[in-house]
Amino acid sequence: MKRVGDVVRTAQGLAIARGSTGEDPPGIGETVVDESLSTVGRVVDVFGPVDRPYVAVTPNDGVTLADLLGGKLYAR
Repeated sequence: MKRVGDVVRTAQGLAIARGSTGEDPPGIGETVVDESLSTVGRVVDVFGPVDRPYVAVTPNDGVTLADLLGGKLYAR
């Protein structure tokens, strides 16, 4: 597993995570899990600065975006 980043905001039904410095961003379509290893969604976009990009995650059904705010996300 690799770290996706911390969820910093939600926008238009997506969770936006800020990537970590020095780590490669996940690929589009990768499955995303939270700290308890529960699947929360999939990566739909990677954007922003190359050294610390943002990652947009579309949540699975039943996942509340507000619950993800401030949490850490990981890619499988």
